[in-house]
This record gives sequence, structure tokens and C-alpha cells, in this order.
Amino acid sequence: MRRGHAYPQDMQEPADTWSPVDALGEALHFLRMSGTLYCRSDFTAPWALALPPMKDCLMFHVVTAGRCWLEVEGAERRLLQPGDLALVPHGEGHVLRSEPGVPAAKLFELPRTRVSQRYELLRHGGGGAPTTLICGAVSFDHPAAHRLVGLLPKIITVEPSGSPRTEWIQSTLRFMAAEASELRPGGETVITRLADILVIEAIRSWIAHDAAARTGWLGALQDRQIGRAISLIHRDHARAWTVASLATEVAMSRSAFAARFTGLVGEPVMHYLARWRMHVALSMLREGDAGLAELATRLGYRSEAAFSRAFKRYIGIPPGAVRRNGEGAGHRAEAEPAA
Repeated sequence: MRRGHAYPQDMQEPADTWSPVDALGEALHFLRMSGTLYCRSDFTAPWALALPPMKDCLMFHVVTAGRCWLEVEGAERRLLQPGDLALVPHGEGHVLRSEPGVPAAKLFELPRTRVSQRYELLRHGGGGAPTTLICGAVSFDHPAAHRLVGLLPKIITVEPSGSPRTEWIQSTLRFMAAEASELRPGGETVITRLADILVIEAIRSWIAHDAAARTGWLGALQDRQIGRAISLIHRDHARAWTVASLATEVAMSRSAFAARFTGLVGEPVMHYLARWRMHVALSMLREGDAGLAELATRLGYRSEAAFSRAFKRYIGIPPGAVRRNGEGAGHRAEAEPAA
């Protein structure tokens, strides 16, 4: 039992085997990526490539040969070498260069060879020292994934270090490079699956080693009691939760739970629950064909009208507009709970 919190005498800490890792693990589980674009790039020095912003996408680069500089506005320039994996989580425009100062060509103004609907080959440069990269842009559908990715720094890099974990990462990178170079049947599928694993591992590495990952929402996920409460909300968002019922589930007094949740997450628990339901509703509206009355029931609302009012309050548009016009993607940031 944690010090500093008072529990009713007849209330015991949960006896199950839940651990603080579970809520964070569940958030990582929601990182199911859908590939927007994958590209194998063969460059020869001098060269530079400007990649445009890609809204709601995470972009990654794997250097399989040579070296290059990665530049993202507002972040320190990074030198990438063979075996390095770099993530640009927020879809920001950025530049890759053989050397600082080389003028950059725009990605979509260069000729590219389309191998499939989502996989391309790019060759560019002045004929000097070669550099090869595998680049990708991926998107996420689940609200927990958007919340997690939104908290990541501008750049995440994973470099070879000789540890068992980085050794299998390097093996995976080599396998990806071989698939990209040989273009065997099913190669695109293999590359996309490997990219999923590598992106998640890079995020796990950042969470394990960066102090920023132990604050705010991510820090709350790793707290035994508040993390459990968040996990309960994510798993069973339709349940008629109250502050008291959630406090009981995590063996805290109502007042202590409410204060601790707000302090760690940055907003009251019932506000978080309502926002989370609207996140889920937005995903359901964009991806499914269920009626509004059915969605209201599945999300724990007693009437379609109550659900529609809540949706418009948090997302900014009525749910019918998402269904009719495919709107909602631009409103995702408005629906993010405060970090």
C-alpha cells in the first residue's frame, strides 16, 4: 500500500497481478500502424532531400549504407550512420542531407519508380559517395496511439550499442535492407511488418531512457493506481464510471484518487473519461457504419441526443458531419486531453 494515501480500513489494495507496466503496454499495443508510403532511397553525394509535412503521420528513416544528416526545425541536427533508426513522430517537414548546407530538392518533385501502391524507389544525387535509406510514413487509428505519439519528442534515434536488444534491432534492420534491395514477392508486406516492430521498439527505448516519459500522461500510466484507473477506462469506456467507483477499483479514497489523477494526468478523471469516449466515437464514425443510436449505447450514453451534444462539445462538429463528409481528422488535436 502506498504511503501518503488514506484508505478505508475495510478496503484492501487489489489482489490481482496487475502491474504498472500493463497500462503502458496496452497503450503500446494500440500502436497499430497503417502504411501511407514506403520508399527505398539511393543517394549519391552531394545530395539533400526535403520531405514535406505529412499530417497525422509518423515518419521514419533507416540508414542501411553511408551516412546523412537529419534536420528538423526546433531540434538538434542528428548524424545518422549505418544501422541507425530515426523517427520524426509528428509528421513535421524535415530535411536529409549528405552534408550541411547542400541545397535540398523537394521529394514530390523528383522522379520516383512506383513498385506498388505504397512502395517506391528513389534515386538522386551528384554521383559521389553513396547512401541508402529505407523511409516510411505511417499513421495510427486508435486514440491511445494518437495520445502517445503526441507526447513524443521531435526526433527519436536508436543507434547500435552492442546490447542484446540493439543487436536484434540491427538484425531486423539488415533483414529489412535485404528485402528492400531484392524486391522479392511479398517484400512490401515484410517491410511494413518489420517497420511496425522497429517503430514500437524505438518508442519503448525512449520511454525507458528519457525522464520526460515519466511525467504527465505517460507517467500516470506507470503509476500503479492511476495507471490501473486509466486502463479500466480504456478497456470499458461504456461502463457508468464515477469518481467513487474508479477509486474503489484502485483501493483509494475518493478525494485522494481525484486529486492524484488530476495531478498526474492534468485533468479531472471524469473529464478524461468523456474525452476518451469521444476519441473512440471519432474512430468508430470514421471507420464503421454503425448508427448514432447504436454508438451512443456502445459508449455508455442513454440517448443519441446526449451523445451528439457531448461529441460536438469535445470534437467541435456534430457526429453526423463526420459520417456524411468524412470530417474529423482536423479536429483530432482539439480532442486531445491536456498533457
